[in-house]
Amino acid sequence: MGVLKSTSILFSALVTGSLMISGSALAAEDVNLPKTIAMTAYGTGSAGYTQMVSIGNLLQNEYGVSVRILPGENDVSRMTPLRTGRVPMCACGIASYYGSEGVLMFAGKEWGPQPIRVIATSTASFGLGVAVAGDLDVKRPADLKGKRVSYVRGDDALNIGTEAFLAFGGLTWDDVKKVEFPGYGRSFDGVIAGQSDTGFTMSVAPPAQQLAASPRGITWPTLDPNDKEGWKRLQAVAPYFQPHKVTSAAGIEKGSAWQGATYPYPILVINANEKSGLADGLIKVLIEDYDKFKDAAPGNAGYALEQQNTQWVIPFHDEVVAYYKEIGHWTDEMQAHQDQLVQRQEVLQKAWKGYKGGNPPEDDDAFRKGWMEARAKALEAAGMNPVFR
Repeated sequence: MGVLKSTSILFSALVTGSLMISGSALAAEDVNLPKTIAMTAYGTGSAGYTQMVSIGNLLQNEYGVSVRILPGENDVSRMTPLRTGRVPMCACGIASYYGSEGVLMFAGKEWGPQPIRVIATSTASFGLGVAVAGDLDVKRPADLKGKRVSYVRGDDALNIGTEAFLAFGGLTWDDVKKVEFPGYGRSFDGVIAGQSDTGFTMSVAPPAQQLAASPRGITWPTLDPNDKEGWKRLQAVAPYFQPHKVTSAAGIEKGSAWQGATYPYPILVINANEKSGLADGLIKVLIEDYDKFKDAAPGNAGYALEQQNTQWVIPFHDEVVAYYKEIGHWTDEMQAHQDQLVQRQEVLQKAWKGYKGGNPPEDDDAFRKGWMEARAKALEAAGMNPVFR
């Protein structure tokens, strides 16, 4: 499961550059939050952890709410306390989507599809995508045909991301030379050393910076937001990606941008049946006190109302939907999308219950294989794309 360490945060001593909070756009009586909030997040050096510290500072100073952050070393260790009820919220990554779908590391006996809901997400200036050695003439994903493309053993998220970018260009792994590496860092070492030509990464990550500074340099293939067919192919593989004008990326000069892709990080999720008022209170603070914390940590600007993708891949918590309706930020189209996502989770839950109750195989691999087949069959019967098989 991985190690989960508990850290109590003294919010009066924040990281350098944190914003001094004074005065709130909300009255204290308008925010009905638990007096103490525990959550899981990425490790202490991560952007997600730092953001949670800054938001915790706001909650402590303005509303007397204490926040305790449990940094998890991997996706499973971050999601497990949420599943078991040890914490009500996770500042997770894209694994929250995998968890809601019951796939990959969440396809095992102890997991299955998780009935989780989104409170808010952060979509900042960075992007995610396939970084390509700059000494190649690669301007768009289709240009990767015949190139050496990195495949990281045991890292589904990176490999699915790469596969999605290839799909945008009408390519598959069969159209490129797959070069396998034992880890994320090694894949970029391989690009710099001339063993491969690509690596999937966050646009501001140190490996991307190292590639940009190397003799090979770096380039980011353009994903034209007007290429509807390309985006349809990409999102058929990884529906959580969205077009994004990336202004923070290795090798991109200040004032320039890469027209690429991203998905939110972190993703604040809670269980669907959480009724403590956490979702209602926190979304109010994040939206209405936005100016009070937007500069307190890198990436906080991504919590702005206009950055919230209200038609993404995980449904919002009912309290968040009610709040958006209250402020006039909810449309019939958004509601239809929300209803479809909730229905998808219901189909998955029913399929999981039926599979578990039908004497599934004891062997872990056979269990996962059987579940993925049952899952796909149930979704297709409901007219939904399984995405994962």
